[in-house]
Amino acid sequence: MKAIVSLNAGSSSIKFALYRLSGGQLDFDAGGKIEGIGTSPRLLARDSGGETIVEKTWPGGDALSHENLLEDLFAWAVTQLGDRKVTAIGHRIVHGGVCFAGPQIIDDTLLDALEALIPLAPLHQPHNLAAVQALRVLAPLLPQIACFDTAFHHGMPPLATRLPIPRAFHCQGVRRYGFHGLSYEYIAGRLREIDPALAAGRVIAAHLGNGASMCAMRAGASVDTTMGFTALDGLMMGTRSGAIDPGVVLHLQTQVGMAAQAVETLLYEQSGLLGVSGISGDMRTLHASDAPEAKEAVALFVQQAGRQAAALIPALGGLDGLVFTAGIGENDSMIRAAICERLAWAGVMLDPDANATNAPVISAPDSKVIVRVIPTDEERVIADHVVALLEPGAGAQL
Repeated sequence: MKAIVSLNAGSSSIKFALYRLSGGQLDFDAGGKIEGIGTSPRLLARDSGGETIVEKTWPGGDALSHENLLEDLFAWAVTQLGDRKVTAIGHRIVHGGVCFAGPQIIDDTLLDALEALIPLAPLHQPHNLAAVQALRVLAPLLPQIACFDTAFHHGMPPLATRLPIPRAFHCQGVRRYGFHGLSYEYIAGRLREIDPALAAGRVIAAHLGNGASMCAMRAGASVDTTMGFTALDGLMMGTRSGAIDPGVVLHLQTQVGMAAQAVETLLYEQSGLLGVSGISGDMRTLHASDAPEAKEAVALFVQQAGRQAAALIPALGGLDGLVFTAGIGENDSMIRAAICERLAWAGVMLDPDANATNAPVISAPDSKVIVRVIPTDEERVIADHVVALLEPGAGAQL
């Protein structure tokens, strides 16, 4: 029997999933993550029934690199899969640039091209590619597949990709790309399964987590999104500013005297919920705090989310559905309620009881807009792409 591994390597965590491939059927075997990389790494994995099958920490783990931990993870995965042979590994690669609109087999040429995109995704791309390089050493003959977060948005209308700057820069690739595409691809596919009528309509999907964005989808295709040239744009996030007046950047450099690298660190790592609250970039911590700064950070997040959701509606010509996903979107009923309250004018009405229990449908029966909560599964999308690329005709395609 064959097996596929999906990897999503971030700055402080590695998410993974193992899948069995037999008779054209792709089935989840186990998955989890290593978190706390650089401080106190911890591995937690669960099987297909949700039972914990491994929980591990590393003494002195603060000195362990992604490469060290991937070696341990790969060894565990091989043991977990038993007689099933890993035939390929799929990776989430955040930025695919202009050229890559679908999954690609990774070779030296592709790696060089993706490394050139690191300045456009400095928080993500280096760690995505570090995982690829580590596995090339661990298993040099194993095919590795790049699956791009930008790919889902490649079909956006040309105007949605434009920035209001001289055309020459657009031709050089300075344009709006959009991100979280693997998550939105999963949501679009899942909607086709559970609510085909809504999937064929006008939907805003809100991927709300430490990184946050929204995507306007018509008939399951992206027509506009809140992130643009980089994953810094759009919604306020855990530590990222989101959309900001470019004059602020100029002011910080020309008047405050900050170097470009310092401004980059400020906007990517010290802003958002963390910057406004001065406490944390974690929404759960802010909810638990009585500090007025924490409450202000939460209120600003909601205000900006409501404003940007409203700004996507014209691209759709109306709104039939709103889908919440990712950590905050799937679990935070307070944030969902507050955002939906700001969209009441568009016909969004919640059922408070359904919302409080994270029910699949949380809109009121008489709501003009269907509101759903759908857990995302980027790892499954990666696995499906791997199978489609290496074994056309096998595996369930979203």
